[in-house]
Amino acid sequence: MQPVVILDCFTVEPSGLGVPPYLSTYVRNAWSALRRARPEADVRYVTIDDVRWCLAGGKPTVEPPQSDRLTYSATVNRDAAIQLLRDAEIVIVIAGDAVPSVHLHAVNGSFEEIARALACTRGRRYLLGPLSAYALASPAEYAGVFDAVHTHTVTSGELLLGSRRPADYEQMRRERDSFAGLVEQMPWRPIAELELYRGCTRRKFCDFCNEPAKSPLVAFREVDDVVAEAAQLYAAGVRNFRLGQQTCFFSYRNRDEDAIRALLSGIREHCPELEVLHIDNADPLAVAAPVGLRIAKLVADFCTEGNCAPMGIESFDPAVIERNTLTCTPEVLVRAVEHVNTAGAARGPGGLPMLLPGLNLIYGLPGETHSTHVANLRGLAGILEAGLLCHRTNVRLARAFPGTPLAALSERGPLPSAEHFTSWKADIDFTWDQPMKERVYPTGLRVPGLHSYFISEEGTYWRRLGSYSIQVVERGTAVPLGTTGDLVVTGHSPRMIFGERVASAS
Repeated sequence: MQPVVILDCFTVEPSGLGVPPYLSTYVRNAWSALRRARPEADVRYVTIDDVRWCLAGGKPTVEPPQSDRLTYSATVNRDAAIQLLRDAEIVIVIAGDAVPSVHLHAVNGSFEEIARALACTRGRRYLLGPLSAYALASPAEYAGVFDAVHTHTVTSGELLLGSRRPADYEQMRRERDSFAGLVEQMPWRPIAELELYRGCTRRKFCDFCNEPAKSPLVAFREVDDVVAEAAQLYAAGVRNFRLGQQTCFFSYRNRDEDAIRALLSGIREHCPELEVLHIDNADPLAVAAPVGLRIAKLVADFCTEGNCAPMGIESFDPAVIERNTLTCTPEVLVRAVEHVNTAGAARGPGGLPMLLPGLNLIYGLPGETHSTHVANLRGLAGILEAGLLCHRTNVRLARAFPGTPLAALSERGPLPSAEHFTSWKADIDFTWDQPMKERVYPTGLRVPGLHSYFISEEGTYWRRLGSYSIQVVERGTAVPLGTTGDLVVTGHSPRMIFGERVASAS
């Protein structure tokens, strides 16, 4: 019998992350659709790292013990990846970056790599994920590579035809079955992304964001549907969960406290021995509201420590805010940061705060001037001087995703960040990020329960799973991957902290 294959080239969106160890909604959706459409078929999960391994002759591209970013997320199907693609009746390719991203241990599959991987495939080839927006916007460039394109979801009934709108949640629920066979093909501990809803609950949409273009109407999942999916993943061996893949956790069911309490308590009840329960994405307008403080307290009570609520101020410059319909003002952001600190700054048993805010800043938006950077530095300095805590800050350049108002602008002239982004980001790194790291992770703090996951020339990288987990580098070492240990903080940099191993507490 011919296999059917999921080729995961990884995804990154404003609402969700599909780079291993994050198990994306797209992968599970494709798994369910293939199992329902071909119930007797052998469904194989293959990553672009598996393909690179085969094309490199079955060896890493760097000398051990250093970790190879290009083949790091290889599956149990690594050595047979090319043969599986050649023999497959169906290949569903999951791919696309809606926002720029760089990962220590992963390199998302490029279109050129995907085309090369599919060159040997004799079966039908389907695309699912953010890359579909580019394929539809430039059909000539992608001609002949895919037999059909699915923009949001894939179902067994629409598999052969392609689809341009997301499937109804109830239909997806009917197609879901066991995930055991999928998880067994991953030789890593996955953290599963759970989607709560589609669309954006704001009345006005930010001009750069692809979420309204991806789903113009808001559609919420029922609480019991989300809990049931978590229970299915738990039965398959998953112990780490993140409520991501939506624009704002706090806006679930229109900021319904009771629904959010039922959701979090339901997951806890059905997954009693979970190791991680985190959230992702928070609209500062929702967090700054009175109900936002109460929801933040629910998150701190039910979720595990080291949690992060990333919020998009995008810019502290009033001119950029108005020009791009950003709606969140610096005053609203500070109130949101205060709410999250009030609810979650207390440290859990492992030494990390229960819940902290994260901040997102974007350069390259219309209306930007040199004063924009000054406004950003002043805004961040005010938060630092107020004694507040932040988990992480993401600074990136805007990308004009197809279908957004930003992409519709013609002949955009170069903005100051085109020349100065690197130096501006360095300013934020050293005047904001590093001092905040020193505050959240003070020297001498003992961080237990870490595991080694990457080795570079600098040393061994340690972390826990979770939302934007802090990286602790043990310099000058090459500790076998997967080793568990406790580290004491010895130093800081803008993007990571440094530590030394100590004996685990008995």
